[in-house]
Amino acid sequence: MAVTDPIADYLTRIRNAQQAGHKIVEIPASGVKKRMTEILYDQGYILKYKFDDEAGQGGQGVIKIALKYDLASRKPVIRQLLRVSKPGLRKYSSAEELPRVINGLGIAIISTSKGVMTDKEARAQHIGGEVLCYIY
Repeated sequence: MAVTDPIADYLTRIRNAQQAGHKIVEIPASGVKKRMTEILYDQGYILKYKFDDEAGQGGQGVIKIALKYDLASRKPVIRQLLRVSKPGLRKYSSAEELPRVINGLGIAIISTSKGVMTDKEARAQHIGGEVLCYIY
């Protein structure tokens, strides 16, 4: 079965793994998904990740993500993953109008002409782009 929206699939796999209490989730890799994984790691939303280029069918490989849970409450660190721009309705923002997720507590992942980055990085570089998702 072909996935029509790979980014929504990526977010859903993380969401489902967290709800099931899994420690590790495997996701088919792509350039954008690898960059999104790096952002999640840099922002402290996941423990660690590994790009396994050998595994999986199709030649792209898989991304293995170690999910992060709160030690006391055992709740996932990522509370919400929201897909913003969908294949049927793309959402773009100029540098001035980039969204602030929960007043700067969460992050928005933006696909810009200079690559995939957080809303803060895009604001600093003064570039807009497609708003892929919100994470908090």
